[in-house]
Amino acid sequence: MSVRLKLTLSYAGFLMLAGTLLLAAVWVFLLQYVPDDWDRRLLHENPNRQLLLRTFAPAAVAAMAFLLGFGLLGGWILAGRMLAPLTRITDATRMATNGSLSHRIRIPGRKDEFRELADAFDTMLARLEAHVAEQQRFAANASHELRTPLAISKTLLDVARTDPNHHAGEVIDRLHAVNTRAINLTEALLLLSHANQRSFTREPVDLSLLVEDATETLLPLAEKHGVTIETSGDITPTFGSQALLLQLTTNLVHNAIVHNLPEQGTVWVNTDVCPKTVVLTVENTGEQLTPELASTLTEPFQRGTERIHADHAGVGLGLAIVKTITHAHDGELTLTPRSAGGIRITVELPATAPHADRRADPG
Repeated sequence: MSVRLKLTLSYAGFLMLAGTLLLAAVWVFLLQYVPDDWDRRLLHENPNRQLLLRTFAPAAVAAMAFLLGFGLLGGWILAGRMLAPLTRITDATRMATNGSLSHRIRIPGRKDEFRELADAFDTMLARLEAHVAEQQRFAANASHELRTPLAISKTLLDVARTDPNHHAGEVIDRLHAVNTRAINLTEALLLLSHANQRSFTREPVDLSLLVEDATETLLPLAEKHGVTIETSGDITPTFGSQALLLQLTTNLVHNAIVHNLPEQGTVWVNTDVCPKTVVLTVENTGEQLTPELASTLTEPFQRGTERIHADHAGVGLGLAIVKTITHAHDGELTLTPRSAGGIRITVELPATAPHADRRADPG
């Protein structure tokens, strides 16, 4: 049986039960008018009792028949009205199953359980639609980015084959550079997938130590670009993947070095501890950025080309990886343009109880 039919029978059954109890109460009330010696005369025909039964019984049967019909009809109508929002939700679910994510239920009226369910479903559809659109853009961009080095490699090989006088060493060097870029892009895509699935082992991590490792590794690149790196802050214990969080820190520092002033630029890296979170802040000098541009920099393959040095354009996944790793660790990423130029990027992660300071002087 359908839910509507079950509710209808329930309404009708409850109404019949209430009617039966009501008629029983009426019968007891009417018996109050029977003479006191009714019990003594019970063995003999009592004209009063016969008349009472003969009058009351047909009326009771008619009333019960009316209640049954009214209960079935009214219950069917009421059940239909109550289940109408559920029908709309079911129709919306079928449409979503068939691939349509743009529709919304938007149940009008006062807020009740069905309204809350519909609003939650609309929110889920909106997030799912945004996620699917983002994945489609990502797939299209990734295909384009991977096709570019392959097309360049094919062109170089065609030139080398058709032009025997072409210098082979130059072709090999250019093929090596193109191949390296394709490998870096593939590794970045794999890292994104790994972080998205959250398939990593969590362990205690000190972000301040990761900052030291990242800045030490990238110091030659900073010197090449004429950028000064300044680090400060406290021990920042959190819980997550040390490899992924090191990648996050390295990407932020690398991004701050590469997207900086042509000369005499500065990068500030700071770690801080809050009551329930730890905060990593990477700030750099650079050209003026609009809030609109800053909000798009975490999208895959959004490089902010007007700010990039040609020899270090990367694969366009640096901040996208940072965003993915941050969300995989239940953190929050904030990008804020600096009024003096450049950008301030803040990563806020859940804090854990501090462990022994591994940098402390053993003496």
